[in-house]
Order: sequence, then C-alpha cells, then structure tokens
Amino acid sequence: MLTVDFDRVPVGAGYRVLDVGCGNGRHALEALRRGSMVVALDSSWKEVVGVTSYMVAMAEAGELSETAQGSGLVADALQLPFANESFDLIIAAEVLEHIRDDRAAIGELFRVLRWGGYLVVTVPRFFPELINWMLSDSYHAKEGGHVRIYRYSQLVERMRSIGLSLRGSHYAHALHTPYWWLRCLVGLDKEHHPLVRLYHQLLVWDIVASPFATRAIESLFNPVLGKSLVLYAVKSH
Repeated sequence: MLTVDFDRVPVGAGYRVLDVGCGNGRHALEALRRGSMVVALDSSWKEVVGVTSYMVAMAEAGELSETAQGSGLVADALQLPFANESFDLIIAAEVLEHIRDDRAAIGELFRVLRWGGYLVVTVPRFFPELINWMLSDSYHAKEGGHVRIYRYSQLVERMRSIGLSLRGSHYAHALHTPYWWLRCLVGLDKEHHPLVRLYHQLLVWDIVASPFATRAIESLFNPVLGKSLVLYAVKSH
C-alpha cells in the first residue's frame, strides 16, 4: 500500500528517482512501473535483494516500459554514494524517525536532489505515535526502533531550514493506527493474539482487494487518525 501520492510528484519517463530506506520496495516499484529510472536504497542487504528480485521479475513479465530502469543499493542515508543533484525525486518513507542525526540525513537528501526536484518525507504522525509509545516501551526502545516523535511543525522546520519549500501535505493509513494500538496493548510479541490476527487479516484483505468501502472510510478518517504524515517539498532557489 502506497503512502506517497505519485500524482503530486515528477515521475515517469526520463525522471531519476531515489527511494531511501526502500524496505519492501513499494514506492520504488511504483516509480518503476511508471517508467522512471529508480534506485532502491536501504541499509539492509536482505531488503535490497528482495526489491531487486521484484524488479527483475517485473521486467521478465513484460510489465515495464522501455524507459524503466531499476537497481538496488546497500548504503547509509548519512553518506549517500551519489554526486550532487543526481535525482529528480527522492522518497524517504518512514525513515527519519529511525535516524538520530536527522538534520544530517535531510542535508544529504537535499544534496543529491536537483534544483526544482521533489523530496517526499513520511513519518509517523504525532498523536498515534505518542499512544504507541505510552502503551509499549518495546515499540520504540528496541534496536533500530524509533528515536523521536515528530510534530508537524518540527519536521517542516527541519526541511525549510536547509532550503526546501513545502508544497503540500496529507495524512495516510488511518486503518493502520488502531492495529498498532492493539499490538502495543496486548504485547508486540503476541502476533497470534486472536484480535491482532483478525485485524491483520482485515488489513491484508484491504490492501489486496482495495474495496471502495474501506478506501472511503480510510479517506474520511485520515485527517484525524492517519498513522503517517506525508510532506512534499521542492528544492528551490
């Protein structure tokens, strides 16, 4: 399920896209489907191998246009191995909350973004995330977990301070917020709890089937309960 609205950003034939902290590759693969030249970057070798395998499978199945090019790379977001102004679009989805020196990370993203290019950042929204922290220490205290909870104004200030101009924002994944509250309430290690399992099945069904009813419900509740904050910014003079 996508967090980023690709209709708001430059993507398609001729555009160079970097997905930082690509995870399972949902955004990298969507940019590839749209014909972009995509680099899926993550600190996890396992994640990068998984995404590049999907890229190869898409190409072999004839799902990609002639302009689409995809590659994977294991690297550190604080030391991106690219020249200045290398990309037209950079996506950092659910990444910055894991990085202690987030200002340095944003600076690196800014450096490799071309002038006029878009940076899209998504982070857990303040209120839903605060409830998770209150319900479970293990939710954020584990190695590689979240090191901060962002307020909207804090993240906007981080981005504006280095020369990024905000062009829009929204919230996403309202249906996922109660799921994580439930997980934190019963214990993160109890994935097979009946209520957790039932809710997870609902989310999987929603992602696969994408029925109008749940899409409408989530759209209605995103402004209030959306789990992710999504910011769209441009590197401007």
